[in-house]
Amino acid sequence: MPRKSRIDAAGAVHHVIARGINKADIFLDDADYKSFLNRLGAILNSTKTSCYAWALMSNHFHLLLRTGNTPVSDVMRRLLTGYAVNFNRKHKRFGHLFQNRYKSILCQEDLYLKELVRYIHLNPLRADIVSDYRSLGRYCYCGHGVILGHFKNDWQDTEYVLKLFGKDTRSGRRGYSEFVRKAADQGSRPELAGGGLLRSQGGWTGVKALRRSGDYQKGDERILGDGDFVMSVLSRANESMARKYDFKARGYDLKDLIERVVEVSGITSDEIIRTGRKRSVSGARDLLCYWAVEYLNVKQRELAGLLSITQAAVSMSAGRGCIMAEELELNLET
Repeated sequence: MPRKSRIDAAGAVHHVIARGINKADIFLDDADYKSFLNRLGAILNSTKTSCYAWALMSNHFHLLLRTGNTPVSDVMRRLLTGYAVNFNRKHKRFGHLFQNRYKSILCQEDLYLKELVRYIHLNPLRADIVSDYRSLGRYCYCGHGVILGHFKNDWQDTEYVLKLFGKDTRSGRRGYSEFVRKAADQGSRPELAGGGLLRSQGGWTGVKALRRSGDYQKGDERILGDGDFVMSVLSRANESMARKYDFKARGYDLKDLIERVVEVSGITSDEIIRTGRKRSVSGARDLLCYWAVEYLNVKQRELAGLLSITQAAVSMSAGRGCIMAEELELNLET
């Protein structure tokens, strides 16, 4: 069966899980953990991606992210590729470090955000990396201690999480700590990282209850939420894909798109394609990247080759182009 494409949208909350290939360790020493966190922080800050929870174990990690204008796939590609290259060079190894496909689950915030923060931050305790709940707060490779104020970084959004538990930092930390402590003895929660309707309804008990009542709700393994949320997300995703295929079906190609950018920007096609630092040219290239990705589904690799820039630069350029198109009310079609 072919893989389903990832679902994403600006402002979406994702539970991301990535594992070492064949369950092998991806962190061999403290320097590896710190290198990963430095890279993660830099990418989150540059892409304006919010992080509410995270936990690093020896052979996998969890992140709870809210995307900005940069898709979660771009964030993860930069993170995994950059870290793997550095890891392989340092440890004199070759080949893949991570499983080919990380898991990314789009989450219904009002139902699951608090549960996911707790679930992710309890991972080191469930894995016996720390001995008890008190020790969890001192484990420096997990966001739990950051929320409690034991550690600091400039990329974890602790303020947003604390507001879910109290009116100020002190009461928020107290409420958060009590909430997490209550689940310290819980085992695994497959419904928070499992599949489809099973996950959406909180496990098999919920699914069976729905079946007995005759209520058949939509489920999707890429989404954590109730049936209405799943349908809403899938509808928006289908609209986005339909828009992309509509332009292709009507014969639009990259050449037509460049001509449209020339029309709205007043910059020649040669100037757009040729490397340069002029603000007006950069804006035209940003718009080109955004429209190419959003409306024609052009691969970043192709745009990177055309514009002589990296794929990461294409991703950032498309994000700026999205903002520009919204602010100036620019449309691909006249």
